[in-house]
Amino acid sequence: MAESYRYDVGVLHLLVSPAHAYFGRSRDGAADVPTTDAETVEVVAGKGIVGDRFFGKAAHMDAAVTLFAVESLEAIAAELDAEPFNPLLTRRNVVLRGVQLAPLLGQDFVLESGGSSVSLHGGRHAQPCGWMNEMLAPRAHPAMRGRGGIRCRALSGGLLHRGPAVLVSPVPLDPALAGQASVLRPSRLP
Repeated sequence: MAESYRYDVGVLHLLVSPAHAYFGRSRDGAADVPTTDAETVEVVAGKGIVGDRFFGKAAHMDAAVTLFAVESLEAIAAELDAEPFNPLLTRRNVVLRGVQLAPLLGQDFVLESGGSSVSLHGGRHAQPCGWMNEMLAPRAHPAMRGRGGIRCRALSGGLLHRGPAVLVSPVPLDPALAGQASVLRPSRLP
């Protein structure tokens, strides 16, 4: 990284689940799958988070680790006049406080926590699924579009720890915008 910007952030949750709870379950309801809100997770370069449902899956290498700003969830709850939501219901791996994520799309960046660091590449928006209307509140799915977090590729291995952390970005970020929806760009132009 030529120039870098450092942001103090908080790692609030580290979700690891070996199976999908929502994917492919439109008729059956959400699956009751084991989910861990870990103190520490191991990230392996090119594979993702050890023990997670996307770990080592070829179709998900570029999006094996999801980052989510809890401010987005707080803003959605306020807009929907709902009680605060449990961030784990979004099924995002790394729930952060204090970071604007959308500018990290297409960027290589580092998350330092607990004396370790992990390099990630911001690949694409983490689109919410229709299950958010059931798991969070009616209308949560459309409210979450553009602020469902980002899906990342693990460029280096290391440990992520819950607690204080530093995000090192090659582009300036505005933590005050962490809860705002970003404009979704089409993945393919006609």
